[in-house]
Amino acid sequence: MKLINRGAEADVYSTMWDKKKAILKIRKTKSYRNSLLDQKIRKQRTSRESQIISQVKSFGISTPLIYFMDINKCSILMQYIDGKIVRDLKGNDIVKVCSEIGKIVGTMHKNGIMHGDLTTSNFLLDKKKLFLIDFGLASRTEKPDDHAVDLRLFKEILNSAHAEVMEKSWKNFQKGYSKAVGMKYSKKILNLVAVIESRGRYATVV
Repeated sequence: MKLINRGAEADVYSTMWDKKKAILKIRKTKSYRNSLLDQKIRKQRTSRESQIISQVKSFGISTPLIYFMDINKCSILMQYIDGKIVRDLKGNDIVKVCSEIGKIVGTMHKNGIMHGDLTTSNFLLDKKKLFLIDFGLASRTEKPDDHAVDLRLFKEILNSAHAEVMEKSWKNFQKGYSKAVGMKYSKKILNLVAVIESRGRYATVV
């Protein structure tokens, strides 16, 4: 077993399962919390993440298969996806794939799921199939404000990590999103994104 990513909420390991490469995600204990409360929270979040991954797959979205969940160890064993991280694709390829990303995000929102960590690092391209990973911050919500937060984060990532293709990528994302949720809801969410941006623009430090 090899550590491949150390995150704030969980550590991710590369391992083997039934003679196949697999991913093991283990939620971290938080020493600042009461131990019983910490265990309860980690169990709840592990269970929710596993359920949402499977639920999103039922929408027709490609996500890793869940092999096993150990609720007591707060861990999830899942399929290893041998794909390219979208973050590392060439500019023009990112522009192309953003339409599909928008469609995926729209499909989730239409079905009441917010991802919570929409970055180009959490999309993997495997033989023209796009996988969405890392549902550690995902939640069930139909609130437009929450959906707007998802879009705002993705837009920020495009602006900071892919500035040279940001405008074309964001335009393609919007097209894909609108196809999934409809023009009316898409406009509503994009207007909320603009509101969120204006709050940040005019916020003052007291």
